[in-house]
Amino acid sequence: MWLVLGFLSALLLGIYDVSKKVSLQDNAVIPVLLTSILFSSTILLPFLLISKFQPTLLEGTALYVPTVDFRTHLFLILKAVIVLSSWIFAYFAMKHLPITLASPIKATQPVWVVLGGVLIFGEKLSGFQTIGVVITLISFFMFSFAGKKEGFSIRSNKWIWFIIMATFIGAISGLYDKYLLGRFDHMAVQTYYTFYQAIIMGVITLFLWYPTRKKTTPFQFRWSIALISIFLVSADFAYFYALTMPESLISVVSTVRRAGVIVPFFYGVFIMHDKNLKLKIIDMIGVILGMIFLFLGS
Repeated sequence: MWLVLGFLSALLLGIYDVSKKVSLQDNAVIPVLLTSILFSSTILLPFLLISKFQPTLLEGTALYVPTVDFRTHLFLILKAVIVLSSWIFAYFAMKHLPITLASPIKATQPVWVVLGGVLIFGEKLSGFQTIGVVITLISFFMFSFAGKKEGFSIRSNKWIWFIIMATFIGAISGLYDKYLLGRFDHMAVQTYYTFYQAIIMGVITLFLWYPTRKKTTPFQFRWSIALISIFLVSADFAYFYALTMPESLISVVSTVRRAGVIVPFFYGVFIMHDKNLKLKIIDMIGVILGMIFLFLGS
């Protein structure tokens, strides 16, 4: 069951990436991110209110949001800061980079999670995992050649560095998930950290974007922004719920979850008509092979 949820999360995450690209096209990044987080908070708010005022309706279900103590809230505020940092870098990169370049680079995140597990938690790589890491790292660096052909040099283009930073910070978030979900309820983690994101992003928007809004790209509301929230909340729910199952393996779930990169890649190929597809397809195959070996090794 947890593996099925992992694949479901992958599909939803792929559609989320497409919704994000559509929303960011010729649009202001900061308010798009804030609006999507507000939609996510709105989706989760009823579950929190029902759990608080009519707990018998949801108790014993996967949708129940338990009360947590002050110390737990501090952990979840840190989670919000980490995820939001990754998203800010990723959203700016997604706006300015071809989706067939940005999404596959972000999809290498499980490799950095695995390497982080080795360095931080003392985990050991199996033979298949080692092969998967090597293949994915090679593909990761090959994407720099594809980017260079389109004028996105890793040496001089900040948007490439933005997606790399988003990937590394996202890996830190994945490692932190392993810690959080071993100690706290999955709905509590998802709900409260989303609310804290809304607060932090509101402050960022008010003080950084709003005063200069007339000098930058104007904000346009699009219903695709709501789709960002719907698909992200659904993907995260499937992901967090999968990790609560005793037999689940975070290395497998996080790897399978990134297989959703196929969805935005096809969108870039057939809808956006991105360039240099032969090299990108080879690199993409490398990323998928790396994911498969990581999966087999886990």
